[in-house]
Amino acid sequence: MSTPEDASDGALEERLPAIVVADAEGTVTGWTQSAEDLLGYRAAEVLNRSGSRLLMPEGLEPRAPAWKDRFAGQERWSGLFEARRRDRTRILVHVEGSRLRAPEEKAAWLLAITPVASGARTGACTLLTSLMRRTPVAMAIWDRDLRCVWLNNSARNLQAVFPHYEVGRALTDPLPGVDTRAAQDAMRKVIAEGVPQLDREARWTSPDGREERTLSTSLFPLQGLAGRPLGVYSVAMDISDSRARERLAVLRDASVRIGSTLDVCKTAQELADLAVPFLADYVTVDLAESVLPDTVPLQRLAARDQSVPVFRRAGVASVHDGIPESLWALGQAVFVPPSSPFTQVMASGRAHFEPVLDTSPGTWLDQDPERARVIQATGMHTLIIIPLAARGDVLGVAVFVRTDNLAPFTRDDLLLAEELGARTALSIDNARRYTRERTAALALQRDLLPANLTGGGAVDLASRYLPSSIHEGVGGDWFDAIPLRGDRVALVVGDVTGHGINAAATMGRLRTAVRTLAYVGLPPDEVLAHLDELVVRLAEEDADDSRPSDATGATCLYVVYDPSTRLCTMAAAGHPPPGIVTPHGEVTFPRPPSGTPIGLGMGSFQSLDLELPEGSLIALYTDGLIETREADIEAGIDRLGAALARATLPLEDFCDTVILTMTGGEPSEDDVALLVARTRTSSGDVFGAV
Repeated sequence: MSTPEDASDGALEERLPAIVVADAEGTVTGWTQSAEDLLGYRAAEVLNRSGSRLLMPEGLEPRAPAWKDRFAGQERWSGLFEARRRDRTRILVHVEGSRLRAPEEKAAWLLAITPVASGARTGACTLLTSLMRRTPVAMAIWDRDLRCVWLNNSARNLQAVFPHYEVGRALTDPLPGVDTRAAQDAMRKVIAEGVPQLDREARWTSPDGREERTLSTSLFPLQGLAGRPLGVYSVAMDISDSRARERLAVLRDASVRIGSTLDVCKTAQELADLAVPFLADYVTVDLAESVLPDTVPLQRLAARDQSVPVFRRAGVASVHDGIPESLWALGQAVFVPPSSPFTQVMASGRAHFEPVLDTSPGTWLDQDPERARVIQATGMHTLIIIPLAARGDVLGVAVFVRTDNLAPFTRDDLLLAEELGARTALSIDNARRYTRERTAALALQRDLLPANLTGGGAVDLASRYLPSSIHEGVGGDWFDAIPLRGDRVALVVGDVTGHGINAAATMGRLRTAVRTLAYVGLPPDEVLAHLDELVVRLAEEDADDSRPSDATGATCLYVVYDPSTRLCTMAAAGHPPPGIVTPHGEVTFPRPPSGTPIGLGMGSFQSLDLELPEGSLIALYTDGLIETREADIEAGIDRLGAALARATLPLEDFCDTVILTMTGGEPSEDDVALLVARTRTSSGDVFGAV
């Protein structure tokens, strides 16, 4: 029984094949009206002439094998040919040859010629063509001019986004809003090289922009006799709604969304948010105590009747408002029975996969009635628990549950959950290691920086230190105030190259060295010269045969203030100049001759003397306060001058105002150190607003 889909191919499909008779040499001996209708030649023009000129283009006839050599001994044969019409246009045809028995044993062939565009309607091809029409895969045949000569119904259904799926239309035909250049290049390559191209993914949008589909297309060479290229056979699958493709998209999304920060809890929450609702209706991420060292130790929490605290909740997401499935909020301890799947996964490092959640009596849920109640109330019916393992450690577990989605988890779902868990665990471990190093470095730097600054009878002091938020968290910035004989005071600020524990440790060594040199009573230029020599010598002593000497670089500004003479003497080693604010609010940045940074062993330093009015402010700082990616140091110094002029006393408020003005309240790109000293007046009165 025919269907409307069968009839849609048009009248050509209902025609009988063009019948031609040829002898063993390929000479045409019989010609029908259907052959004349198809190829345009009258009988008188082709009878007793070679049929090769009809089934091969010009220039290829000498290479065409004789009929008797090519088909000798065969009763039937078939194949694709490129026929030439009388108007010199080409047409792709399917030819079926059947041997004829003639008097005197002369061999002859009955040729049935059918245009590929009309389809094959005889013999076994009828069933194959019917199947090809009904397959959900879009199929089409294109000739050497990239013109569509045949397509099935699935291809027709994609005409909205790919209008070149139309018999008689070539890919080279321009259509508004459709760019087929990439498809043309691919087809021409297949025709020229004869090598298929498989699974070419491309996104197509309808000319009106209302519909978009993603097609996975494979191209195969269409070959005739002797492997001659005749065109291309395309097979396309609409993968716009492919579940496998969606999974790949989730994994690609995970590489961007999971681990976006070096924060353990944020990373855990990112996994939960990504998995809901695509994979599960409810997801929790529970981490071991070792991953969250700043929380109250779990062993201090009292165990319940049959459960013990094992994890802390670090991430949770649900399709339901208020997350009714969760027994514990973020940050709270998670209690589980000792024999539960959660502890088994933690101990073994292997996932627990339960497509149909067993809530019958006699399971581990008997020991966890509270969790069993929630499972029954929310309709949990399928469960996956995966370990969050990285670098040999199990950091916690991630739990995936479905409630509203009635489909049970599959093995593919388990694989996806494990892949997401592996990526999350690695990010969590990186965050944990970063947090540990940052905590250790901050503690080291906090211990190395002065706890109580004193300016003696010379100056009043205030300071601020802001660790960077984008590096390892700690650098080598330091400041100090060193009381000297004669009521003098030395003010120091420096910046060690690099960040992390090593930079903090080097900073501590330099601070100790500066204090030692200051107590000797050396002037600022000599302090820097001896410090430079000392750092080079320490680097040489630390070096060994396997590691060459690598002197640590640092910048430093050393200032000595004598209240009896109001003389301020300063020297710099590659460091930004201090800011001086007079009692009248005038701001200057005196620049002592700047030597090379400390640790190069080649710098000479000179001091600069200034006489300061009583009640003046001296501001020492590191380059993190003034330098940004958008502006250089000189522009930063100009901004700092404006901030110093607007800030008001007392000193603590002064520091806060300067820091807020320079950073805008945003995290700093580099460590920031600020040391402010106000020279005391002879009467000891506190000076008013600057």
